[in-house]
Amino acid sequence: MKNPLPIYRFGRTLFFSLLAVVAVACSAGAQSSPGSGKENGKGGQKKTPPFRWVNPLPNQAKDIPGLQHHTFHSEKNGTDIGYLILLPPGYDDSANQNKRYPVVYYLHGGRPGSEMKNTAIAREIARLTRQENLPGIIYVFSNGGEVSHYDFPEKNSFGETALIQELIPHVDATYRTLPERGSRGLEGFSQGGRATGRLMFKYPELFSSAAPMGGGHGHEKDISETQGHESETLFFSNWETNSYDTARVYAKGGKQPPLKILIVFGTEDYNYEANLDWMRHLDSLGIPYENHILEGIPHSATKVYGVMGADIIRFHARNFGLIE
Repeated sequence: MKNPLPIYRFGRTLFFSLLAVVAVACSAGAQSSPGSGKENGKGGQKKTPPFRWVNPLPNQAKDIPGLQHHTFHSEKNGTDIGYLILLPPGYDDSANQNKRYPVVYYLHGGRPGSEMKNTAIAREIARLTRQENLPGIIYVFSNGGEVSHYDFPEKNSFGETALIQELIPHVDATYRTLPERGSRGLEGFSQGGRATGRLMFKYPELFSSAAPMGGGHGHEKDISETQGHESETLFFSNWETNSYDTARVYAKGGKQPPLKILIVFGTEDYNYEANLDWMRHLDSLGIPYENHILEGIPHSATKVYGVMGADIIRFHARNFGLIE
């Protein structure tokens, strides 16, 4: 079923109540497991490599201008964790040694985690920044842990804590960032899109700009409604952190810091109906957002960026006050 309203538009939208039934039915489909590389996907499970907190930089990513691979130590996980950082053009120029930059944290899709999952997006951001002469923003690509971007005590994997309590302070202490919420953003696709939806509402004091894209919010709704069960085999003891309940808490929190939110997904994305349902949920809570629904685009971060990558970067830049 296609969206009955105009495609590729801004603003909040109202949808027919019939779509709610369809969204629930779709969210009850294929479920992801901690070791699966697919989310809400079709067909068999995609084989994934063993989980590692630090992964080697692929040879094909070594020529991306400004991209570096480093590690930080995680006390919570008891190990070093890898991350990629994409520094903007001119960061190392002597004339810019006193210049500070806003930061966007990009959360990868799939499970288990790896900081190398978004090298194609890093390449596209580097290309667009130079080609479109976009404002300088630091992008950080994290490793979300064995159950990506969730704290999951059962596997002794704390991806959320590593990002929020350890990686962000490490980046602010190591690079010339603007260490304040007004200059800090969050973005992600698929598994990273649902994580962006959770964490932006859970930590609004940290982020001012957020772009959850292609998120599997059907799973988040399942976790909310069953109090922890994403599927028959995957249970979250910290189930209240799902993207439905964190939105409820944010909406009821009184004078919460304002969030600028951009929701992006395609009409051919298998998370299409789940995103429509999540937007209806935000509407019901009075939470404002912008959205782009891309005609004919499947569940692909690179294809989304191919259509409107520069617009996504500009969205963050406007929220950081870099452009009007």
